[in-house]
Amino acid sequence: MDTFKIDDVAKECGLTKRTIRYYEELGLLFPPDRSDGGMRLYTRKHIERLNQIVNARDVLGFSLMEILDFVSIREKMGEHRAVYSKTEEVEHKLQQLREMKVMVDQQLSMVDLKLEKMSEFRKEIERIQKRIDDGITKMTT
Repeated sequence: MDTFKIDDVAKECGLTKRTIRYYEELGLLFPPDRSDGGMRLYTRKHIERLNQIVNARDVLGFSLMEILDFVSIREKMGEHRAVYSKTEEVEHKLQQLREMKVMVDQQLSMVDLKLEKMSEFRKEIERIQKRIDDGITKMTT
């Protein structure tokens, strides 16, 4: 399994080393193994998790606590997928699917709430823009 130094991970994810260590401290990122000299050894899984965190932060505008919830749901879904793929019994597979559906519904609700807030914020800015445009029109006609 390939391992990466924190410098390489930071460059690939567009984060600082300090941010990566902070995310680890908060529990957003699971602790990496360490070399005999104590250096952190990250895996591709760490990089994938960090990319999920960055997307949740930058694209969705999630707070750190929201990111923690969002990422933990994803992690649980991964565990359910693993169980699902190893299970032969139809009823057990169905149960796994139902539990994954609940998790996906939770994530969609989180995203929908952010979209609703963004939409409200956009409408507020549009109202300000309209008042400015109206003021310019009044003063120039």
